[in-house]
Amino acid sequence: MSVQRRITILVVVMMFFILLVIGRYAWLQLVQGSELAERMRYQVGQDYLVQSPRGAIIDRNGRELAASTMTKSLFVDPNHVENAEQLAADLAPLVGKTEAEVLEDINVGGGFSWVKRRMEQSEYEAIRALIREKGYASCLGFRDEAKRYYPNDVLAANLLGFVGTDDKGLDGIEQALDKYIKGEVTESFLYTDTQERPILESIFVRHGYQGDMCKTIQLTVDSAIQFIVEQELDRAMAENSPLSITCIAMDPRTGEILAMANRPSYNPNRFWDYDQLAWKNLSVSMVYEPGSTFKAITSAAALQENVVSPNQVYVDPGFVMVSGKRIQNWNDASFGTVTFADAVKQSLNTVFALVGLDLGADKLIEYTKKFGFGEQTGIELPGEEVGLLYEPDDMVDSDIATMAIGQSVAVTPLQLVTAMSAIANDGILLKPHIVKSIKNANGTTYSETHIEEVRRVIDSATDKTLVGLLEQVVATGGGKKASVRGYRVAGKTGTAQKVNSDGTGYDEGKYIASFCGFGPVENPQVALLVVIDEPYGSFYGGQIAAPVAGRILSQIFRYLRIEPSDVNLIEEELGEDVGEGDSAGSSMILNQRVELENPKYDEPAEVEFDYQNENVPEGSAVVPNFKRKSIREVARLADELGLELDSTGSGFAVEQSIAPGEVVERGTRVRVEFSP
Repeated sequence: MSVQRRITILVVVMMFFILLVIGRYAWLQLVQGSELAERMRYQVGQDYLVQSPRGAIIDRNGRELAASTMTKSLFVDPNHVENAEQLAADLAPLVGKTEAEVLEDINVGGGFSWVKRRMEQSEYEAIRALIREKGYASCLGFRDEAKRYYPNDVLAANLLGFVGTDDKGLDGIEQALDKYIKGEVTESFLYTDTQERPILESIFVRHGYQGDMCKTIQLTVDSAIQFIVEQELDRAMAENSPLSITCIAMDPRTGEILAMANRPSYNPNRFWDYDQLAWKNLSVSMVYEPGSTFKAITSAAALQENVVSPNQVYVDPGFVMVSGKRIQNWNDASFGTVTFADAVKQSLNTVFALVGLDLGADKLIEYTKKFGFGEQTGIELPGEEVGLLYEPDDMVDSDIATMAIGQSVAVTPLQLVTAMSAIANDGILLKPHIVKSIKNANGTTYSETHIEEVRRVIDSATDKTLVGLLEQVVATGGGKKASVRGYRVAGKTGTAQKVNSDGTGYDEGKYIASFCGFGPVENPQVALLVVIDEPYGSFYGGQIAAPVAGRILSQIFRYLRIEPSDVNLIEEELGEDVGEGDSAGSSMILNQRVELENPKYDEPAEVEFDYQNENVPEGSAVVPNFKRKSIREVARLADELGLELDSTGSGFAVEQSIAPGEVVERGTRVRVEFSP
């Protein structure tokens, strides 16, 4: 056989084998490709449904208020269960169910049924051991699911809300921002060995969540202030046994909520153990008549419209009749001839009813709306109510008069503290916020909240006059028990009879006591509202709500390290005890003393008289030098000497109607003018 023939045969054979290989390759790739790829995938690895944990909720300082951890959830494949009774008997004690309950899960049928979701680690380990021992791998399996934890239990529960079984927020921040913080389920493939252990590059694959959900929410709330508030609410619940208490602390300079709390409350880790009424955030959902706290709004409108001035004189007969309706003072008494400033301090319904009538329905409603009542504030919380307001054309004189004293109008606690914050903020209304920022899962910033000015509600000059009146309420009026030693606090108390549930008339013997105020007056950093619903026993706001507010403000001022306002009290409380190591306290006192020794205005030094001199005739008193003293200190001195104080303005005393050192009869009225 020739060489050429042999070469030809070899080429033909080779071509045959090449065509055979190509055909086989085409058969495997084109015809059986999908089936073989799936078989290979099944043999060398597993498909996993990866659950990304829900984003955390943290306070303004980064402390965790809500967090998620990954847990195992157990499911059964009913189609592959060989002995349902035996499986139920083995599983029941490990998952905390009865055999009948496990059988019910199995009898659902199909290829999937939950047995227990979000198990503890000990439960997971016990069931894994059972699967290996009894060979239940064909019918039992696990899936990763996120479990929500609230490390502080009850703290801030009503504003945080809680999460349901399908990682769905059901109340509070969890519900309002669910689309941002909700976890996401994604499919992932992992190469494993025969023992289902990750192999090859699977070990090095980055499994961190890179998606668009699972964001971290940073609140404006300070958990330390929140704790202070809730601790005092617990104390008030024990002392007064009310139906509920609501408290909001806000920074009036920014509109940021520092604390928001209700009592009764609940533990969101076990929310199902509580009555659903305890889940409600009363701060935004409670609608009530504010009573005398609303007189701050009436005063703002009347002062701005020049309807009244602080020194305008009224004659208080004890009650007034308006459209056949009797409006009387809180104590059913007449206060005689009083100024408007006195009416604010003593919360006289008769005077405010007359002021409301002078103001008129249109202006009263106009300013009420300017302060944000009658509409949602827009805070990042669900369930916010709008309150109730009359239309001016629908109001008769009695409606105007009662609205001026805080009845015939319904508000939410958040609306009221936001309005009071506007007074503290030089007359500028800000939008309240409880979310400070939102962070992406990779740590970058998704959004940040900034100060949002809504509108100016009253002029700066009017606001300063109003602040002076409200400061006198706390210094010498009905809000004395909200005062904080060494600090200047302004505010207004309120006592409102509750409306009947059917909306007709008032419920006899049921009241809402409240206090709304802010401080320190010279640089307001905290606005606070305390609302006590149906207290047992005493029901006046000045008696039970004001003390709660005073205790809360006292602790917050110290926590925020706000320097006291009163120089004399600084020296009294710190001056003798400040050691060399307390440089902050020493420098503060030194600065205050330098200011006193080097006054910014030219006037001769005042002579201090011994106003407790033993030679003073009985029934008489020596008028002290009130200048440069705070309203609170002047009121204390006047009370000790039996003098009647008539104060105007706010800040520190600059003028007094009776010269220091004069001997006067006890009960003499002394007018003192205060200025910042």
